[in-house]
Amino acid sequence: MTHYGKIKSYDTGKGSGMITPDKGGDALPFNKSDLQQQAQEPRADQRYGYDTRQIDGGKAHATNLQMEQGAGDSGAKQQG
Repeated sequence: MTHYGKIKSYDTGKGSGMITPDKGGDALPFNKSDLQQQAQEPRADQRYGYDTRQIDGGKAHATNLQMEQGAGDSGAKQQG
């Protein structure tokens, strides 16, 4: 099942970050290897779809992150 959330933070030096689920709850960790488009560095507030898996004794971890299509750089859409 695909979940959605926004990037909370990403450390390019460590190659890891956190994503906050849209439905609420604690932010989930992810690694660069979990990104579908590894050439693109995720930025704060970008919306991604992701799956979850259990690691380290049951802790949730985001995996298979894919940037939501149509999510532009600004994320702002003007109504008019």
